[in-house]
Amino acid sequence: MNDADQRTALAITLPDGRVLTLDAPTTAADVVKLIGPGLAKAALAAKVDGRLVDLGLPIERDARIEIVTLKSPDALELVRHDAAHVLAEAAKELYPDVQVTIGPVIEDGFYYDFARDKPFTPEDLAALEARMREIVARDEPVTRDVWPRDKAIAFFESIGEGYKAEIVRDLPGDEEIRIYSQGKFIDLCRGPHLPSTGKLPTAFKLTKVAGAYWRGDSRNPMLQRIYGTAWLTQADLDAYLHRIEEAERRDHRRIGREMDLFHIQEEAVGAIFWHPKGWTLYRQLVEHVRRRLDTDGYVEVNTPMLVDRSLWEASGHWEKFREQMFTTQAEERALALKPMNCPCHVQVFRQGLKSYRDLPTRMAEFGSCHRNEPSGALHGIMRVRAFTQDDAHIFCTPDQVTAEAVKFCRLLAQIYRDFGFEEFSVRFADRPAVRAGEDAVWDKAEAWLKAAIEAAGHPYQLSPGEGAFYGPKLEFHLKDAIGRTWQCGTLQLDFVLPERLDATYVAEDGKEHRPVMLHRAILGSLERFVGILIEHYAGRFPLWLAPTQVAVATITNDSDAYAAEVAATLKAAGLRVELDARADKIGYKVREHTLAKVPLLIAVGKRESETQTVSLRRWGTDGQESLALAEAVARLRDEARPPA
Repeated sequence: MNDADQRTALAITLPDGRVLTLDAPTTAADVVKLIGPGLAKAALAAKVDGRLVDLGLPIERDARIEIVTLKSPDALELVRHDAAHVLAEAAKELYPDVQVTIGPVIEDGFYYDFARDKPFTPEDLAALEARMREIVARDEPVTRDVWPRDKAIAFFESIGEGYKAEIVRDLPGDEEIRIYSQGKFIDLCRGPHLPSTGKLPTAFKLTKVAGAYWRGDSRNPMLQRIYGTAWLTQADLDAYLHRIEEAERRDHRRIGREMDLFHIQEEAVGAIFWHPKGWTLYRQLVEHVRRRLDTDGYVEVNTPMLVDRSLWEASGHWEKFREQMFTTQAEERALALKPMNCPCHVQVFRQGLKSYRDLPTRMAEFGSCHRNEPSGALHGIMRVRAFTQDDAHIFCTPDQVTAEAVKFCRLLAQIYRDFGFEEFSVRFADRPAVRAGEDAVWDKAEAWLKAAIEAAGHPYQLSPGEGAFYGPKLEFHLKDAIGRTWQCGTLQLDFVLPERLDATYVAEDGKEHRPVMLHRAILGSLERFVGILIEHYAGRFPLWLAPTQVAVATITNDSDAYAAEVAATLKAAGLRVELDARADKIGYKVREHTLAKVPLLIAVGKRESETQTVSLRRWGTDGQESLALAEAVARLRDEARPPA
């Protein structure tokens, strides 16, 4: 019997339903050749029964095959993965002493970590990027092989790649050791990859260098991380770079300094010093959300910041969250600053006998929390150690869960619109690896939460393993003025904490039952939300939110008395007013208040004093409007009202 007689025919089903018959084994590349030369030129990889693979991977059984091209949804991640490998190849060519470690795809791009004694410079980035383009132009074939573990370790050690050898040693015993080669560069990788470097679009750019500990552990050596971005087209890259420039222009730290809103200093790492204007903005946030909560049937509470270890042990936080908690000792008792409010809210709920008639109970708190975030993760007011949550917990019966979730989604959408965010998306985060509670409880919690968000009419994407340790959650991601998304709101369904902390209510049957506990936030960290607002509006807040709504500036000193009268009248009408009676010229005052992004400027001089009028100028416009004082006050008072 010859080889041809031993071949087995394979049925390869294409996305359009056509079935091709090929001899086994075959590859996606063989399928591409049969379909036609046009596809062969465009093909980047394949999906075999839904799994993304290299074009050259052997296929030994019947399968459904989809060819991946630049038009496919999977193309962008594939391109970014290959860009990281081309960066590593360029680094080895230009700096032979460098060691390559890992280079994953991240949001909007990729990075690669390198071990090198000499720091990379901006000039090095330019040279690396130029060499990357040369490697693409060479169109080097990319080949895949599987090596024995010992061979891979010996090879990487022989070429001085100790980090790669360590990675191979630490891989699970049953995992394939996949080796990819392009030109003279050989790397360990799970794949898949493009068939050649020439398939990589040149719409990439290296963006910055940062430090990173090997495997994220501060006890390990410090590496150099080169970040890059890669896109399918030059137009996409240009649009991304424009967004980055716009994001830098809107940076909340810079605008915060210019508008005198807040500052941060080393003596209070991860905490914020709010200045009068910044605290005014913060208060507007709280007061508006509080108005919405009052209307929506919430009761507001306030719970202790420093709580005994025993409560955190009972809730499970001491076991699951201990490393992020600040602790102290007093009278031989271990205490912790609360990292979240939920266990304390259960204590409030447990006071007194609760009936099913008392449910749902919607308990809100603007709760001050502390978490021991790594100093390297801190970022302005976006990521801090001391923060306040617009936290609330809804204690309800099982048959109230869906209605409460729908009600919450309506409230969240309304508040986001109030602050100028019209779009948001939802992600469903299911059970994490480290969690409390039995799988059967998680099954029920996940099913109920999915049913609730579907009843609310919001489509969602899955975020596997990203739930809280006590229950699944919905994450609400809002979109800002330049298209970035920010995860702010959450809704978590929890059967675990009511059980662990012994929360009960008396049901209609006269017996005690556990309430369902819904953890929910809309803004999340108020500090972070202020930062998001600053960047969303680039500091040009709507009138109702602006820390200073009106600046009243004198044109000449003989109008000081009338200017003071105008300012006092506006303040009496509820507006936030700054009086500027300095001896400076009006042009200077206009420029200064414009830079401070004050929405309204009222100029008064001799003519205005005599006629009891004001000259009103709006931010961003050159013209001004002359109004009677009474008319100006009435109009601005109406304009400055918060959303109803």
